Amino acid sequence: MKRRPAAVTAGESAIEAQMQLPDYTVYDLTVLLKITAILSGGALLFGIGYLFYHHVLLAALLTPGGAFGPGLLRKYLLQRRRAALNLQFKQMLFSLSSSLSAGRSVENAFREAVLDLHMFDAEGSSDMIAELNIICARLEYGEPVEEALYDFSKRAGMEDVERFADVFTVCKRTGGDLVEVVRRTSTVIGEKLDIQQDIAVSIAQKKFEAKALLVSPLMMVMFMSLTAGDYMQPMYTGAGRAISTLALVGLFLCYLWTSKIMDIPL
Repeated sequence: MKRRPAAVTAGESAIEAQMQLPDYTVYDLTVLLKITAILSGGALLFGIGYLFYHHVLLAALLTPGGAFGPGLLRKYLLQRRRAALNLQFKQMLFSLSSSLSAGRSVENAFREAVLDLHMFDAEGSSDMIAELNIICARLEYGEPVEEALYDFSKRAGMEDVERFADVFTVCKRTGGDLVEVVRRTSTVIGEKLDIQQDIAVSIAQKKFEAKALLVSPLMMVMFMSLTAGDYMQPMYTGAGRAISTLALVGLFLCYLWTSKIMDIPL
C-alpha cells in the first residue's frame, strides 16, 4: 500500500484552506451544462424516434434517455481534460530537465517551468500551470517539493505522474544524481507519451469512420422519408414498427460495440 512520504505541513494546510485543489479523476458539470445535456439528449432521441416511427407518443418514449446525456458529456470532458494535462505534464518534464541540467536548484526549476509553459499558453489557463503555481506556493511556505509532487500525483490519478513523484522523492531523499534521474525519467515518460499520441492519431480516423457508419442509417431513412414517403409508409404501421424497433436496438448495440472497441486507454 502506498504511503505518503511525510505528514501534512502547516504550509499545506494554509494553502488548502485558501483554495479548493482540483481533482483530475472527476469532472463536475455546472447546472447549466447538465440541463443543456439533458435537453439536447432528449431532443436528439425524440428526433430519432420520430424518424423511425412517425408517431409523437412513441418518439416521446425515447426522450427519458436524455438523462444519460450529462454522464456522457462528463466522461468526454474528463477525458479531454486528462489528455491535455498529460501533454502539459510532458512539456513540464522537459522544462524541468533542462533547468536542472543548466544548474538551477529544484525550486527554481519548478518556477522556471511556469514561465516555459506560458510560452505554450500565453493566458496561463492550463491545469499544469495552475499545479505548478500551487507547487511554487507550497515551496514559499517551506513545504518540501516531494510533498507537493506527491499531492499532485494523488489528485491527478495518472500512472506517469505517480511514477515521476516516486522517483523524484526517492532520489531527493537518498541523495542520488537528481539531474540525471530526472533527465532519464523525463525521456522515458516523454517517449511513452509520444507513443500514446501516435496511437490516438492512428485511431482518430477509425473513430470518425465508426461515427459516420452509425449516422448513415439515420440519414438514409431521413432521405427515403422525404423523397419516397409512400414507399416508407409500411414502416410506420403494424409490423413495420416492430422492425423499426429492432433496427433501433441494433443501432444502439452497434454504438455500444464500436464505443467499446475504440475506447483504448492511453
